[in-house]
Amino acid sequence: MKLSDFDYELPKELIAQAPPRRRDGSRLLVLDRATGELRETRFSNFPRFLQEGDLLVVNETRVIPARIYGRKASGGLVEVFLVRRLAERQWVAMLRPAKRLNPGDTVLVGERDHEIRIGPSLGGSEWQVSLPGSVDENRFLEEFGHIPLPPYIKRDDVPADRERYQTIFARRNGSVAAPTAGLHFTEEVLREIKRRGVTIVPVTLHVGPGSFRPLASEVVEENTLEPELALIKKDYCDEIRSAQRTGRRLVAVGTTTTRVLESLARGPLADEEEQMIDGEAYLSGTTDLFIYPGFEFKVVDALLTNLHLPKSSLLLLTTAFAGREAILAAYRWAIGRKCRFYSYGDVMFIR
Repeated sequence: MKLSDFDYELPKELIAQAPPRRRDGSRLLVLDRATGELRETRFSNFPRFLQEGDLLVVNETRVIPARIYGRKASGGLVEVFLVRRLAERQWVAMLRPAKRLNPGDTVLVGERDHEIRIGPSLGGSEWQVSLPGSVDENRFLEEFGHIPLPPYIKRDDVPADRERYQTIFARRNGSVAAPTAGLHFTEEVLREIKRRGVTIVPVTLHVGPGSFRPLASEVVEENTLEPELALIKKDYCDEIRSAQRTGRRLVAVGTTTTRVLESLARGPLADEEEQMIDGEAYLSGTTDLFIYPGFEFKVVDALLTNLHLPKSSLLLLTTAFAGREAILAAYRWAIGRKCRFYSYGDVMFIR
């Protein structure tokens, strides 16, 4: 397959630059896979499309303030973009500009010149870095880190993004991009969902910088995704399997949740291990599952997902679930109705 077959023209003014006034005030497009019928409502009405017995699976990852601005001793500005944590104060990071930076160099942050020390290059644009030992790691990130808004949002982050570029499910630090389908939920919507007899099941997939990167090859099948850390309580794994056996519908909130569920359905995660967290058993591991048209979905029955970038892995997953023609037709319809696209934009429910 050619990646160019998953392209579309989007007017720049439809790329959402800020969240809607209310989370659940975003527009909800509802696509019926069987009939191709498409309708529009508000996300506050989403519970109406669920039914008693459904499992609604959400991603409880939390976005970290991963973007840090500092300077070299010579005065040149440097951006340190944390990618993933290796150990206490030890991180993999992307540096910009990386030219003229060498292992052993330091990046000075804040008025007190807290030092981020540059370690070895890990290849590509990634380096190992050490955060300052002079201040608590979490406090340092909260004080000097910025919310890593995606590059298509053409503004600096503001204090409100710390709350709005975060789902209400967020509780496990580790992502550098939000699982955006979850951004639309409010406590009121959740209460209505539970009132309808729907079970909410949390999983975790820590979203890496690959979410921002374009696919490298024009041949779809030649592309790969970077491994991302997944975590799920063992009891929830059992509940998901039970739902499959009894015919209950699994509704995935987002592409990240979909990748966790479909990875688990295909056997152990890479590097899978059992660990105890707060006295409860969890499975952890990584997944690099790349879903594109032709993929056979084993567990996900319905999908809630935002409107994605052309030629992206997220759009490929969505077209794999609902069909290329149906999704691209829905996107054309959404453009005609001036829906808002991407992270802070509107959302689609594919049932």
